[in-house]
Amino acid sequence: MRGLPVTSIAVVQVVVLAGALAAAPPDPPAILVSRQLLEKQALKVGDVALLSTEPSGARAREFRIVGSYEPTPDPARLGDAWLEARLHLPDLLELGRDPAEPLSTESVSAIGVRLVDPGDTTAFARDLSARLPGVVIRPSVPTDTDADPFVVLDRFHLAIAVVTVVASSMFLLALMVMLVDERRDTMAILRLIGLRRRRILAQVLVEGMLIAVVGAMFGVALAAVLETGFNRFFQWRYDTALVFVHVTPAIAGRSVLLAVPLGVLASLLSSARLLRREAVALTRR
Repeated sequence: MRGLPVTSIAVVQVVVLAGALAAAPPDPPAILVSRQLLEKQALKVGDVALLSTEPSGARAREFRIVGSYEPTPDPARLGDAWLEARLHLPDLLELGRDPAEPLSTESVSAIGVRLVDPGDTTAFARDLSARLPGVVIRPSVPTDTDADPFVVLDRFHLAIAVVTVVASSMFLLALMVMLVDERRDTMAILRLIGLRRRRILAQVLVEGMLIAVVGAMFGVALAAVLETGFNRFFQWRYDTALVFVHVTPAIAGRSVLLAVPLGVLASLLSSARLLRREAVALTRR
């Protein structure tokens, strides 16, 4: 039996290979799923999932999970289940295609536009509204208006902070008055040995400043240590990567600038009453 020529064998191999490729099913499109969805449905990378835009699950398509992602934290959705998936745009359009509506893949409900200069938001919105009547334009960046709930929340936190600082200052003043009253004998001795009121007042101010600085630094260090614990607990509680507590250098510096003058003022006010009295009167009980 005569053998086939080499060229004929190559043609046969090419035909067989092409037939095998045609018979192999195409690999499902790749998608990314949120970490919460991956854990809730006990999925893993490499699994094939069925996705459908119909509540009944009709017209579902196969997708292969190639990875997971952590959703962007959103305080407005705190406590919501982040059961989401990210698809390529052509796959998403094909998944949402309605055979009864030819323009189902040719229309969109929202478009995000990022401006080079965020300050042009108002002018851009006004110009676009004039060109496209009926289009609702809403900025996605925070605005310093009363309509923004986060602005109201920030003001509420500021009010709580002011009340806390004022109350703690009154408490500190009471403690300093008690401390100075217990040291009246020491002040009497200093006055009797010849130290002037100005010298004693300077000593009291330095002591009050040291106490205020040490207390403020201790408070900042304690807040920095507790920050991690608070964040981990609430992130576990709400299953989110949102940062609930963040001690920034600006906040720490503001706290120190408030605590040190208040501490010095409390020392001055508590010592002024005793410094105005005569040395002999201080020694009496």
